[in-house]
Amino acid sequence: MADIFVCAVATHISDTNTAIGVASVPLRSGIHATGAVRHSEVSASVETPSREPSNFNEISETMDLSPIWLTIRLAAVTTAILLVVGTPAAWWLARTRFRFKAAIEALIAMPIVLPPTVLGFYLLIAMGPHSFPGSVWQAVFGEPLAFTFTGLVIGSILYSMPFVVQPIQNAFEGMGSQPLEIAATLRASPMDRFFSIALPYARRGIITASTIGFAHTVGEFGVVLMIGGNIPGKTRVLSIAIYDHVEALEYRAAHWLSAGLIVFAFSVLLAVYIINRRWAVRP
Repeated sequence: MADIFVCAVATHISDTNTAIGVASVPLRSGIHATGAVRHSEVSASVETPSREPSNFNEISETMDLSPIWLTIRLAAVTTAILLVVGTPAAWWLARTRFRFKAAIEALIAMPIVLPPTVLGFYLLIAMGPHSFPGSVWQAVFGEPLAFTFTGLVIGSILYSMPFVVQPIQNAFEGMGSQPLEIAATLRASPMDRFFSIALPYARRGIITASTIGFAHTVGEFGVVLMIGGNIPGKTRVLSIAIYDHVEALEYRAAHWLSAGLIVFAFSVLLAVYIINRRWAVRP
């Protein structure tokens, strides 16, 4: 059988702007059948390239929101624990005359100047199954401490501690000893003096510490990446999610999350300055 060729001729009709392809199709008997094929039917089989979501509704539908809720949960738990632990520590630092007080203050303040990856590296070693704390934790709870939400909380507490302890300590130190001495002459117990005199006086420092501690935990990256990794739904916090979007060239999603953090940070700082200015002249 001689070679048979298939030829297609496309003509465009101006009034309908529709392209019609006329194809000569060979049959076994040698007779050619001619048919018209619409251009839209042909082009439908061509795969259309995927489009990146362009507005907030499309991004929110396709984007995983679990890092946002995980970050809020981590910041809330960390701030609550830091207030319970950091307030007595700040009170002790404000009142003590211990010889090595400066060394303890420097130790608490180290996360301010220490690279987060350094702190995260040594925390990762301490939480590992071959270290004493990590092996004890795994023996008691049956799971490793690293790469878990509990590990993130421990790392966040250590990393955000100076941002909670220092404002409260400064508030206690600014109070002086005279109000406590007056309360002591009225036979108030040390516990009563702390809760009825010291805490109300230091409320501005406590609010500032809570706000800054929460915001600082939200913005963590190096520490949580070192000790928590990038496990979706478990340790993948908001800052790591932004990094993933950038790495995957999903810039619009990264823009929305980053812009949200910028607005959040500005709102937090604005609230702190307003509170400090409003209560500056109050006792």
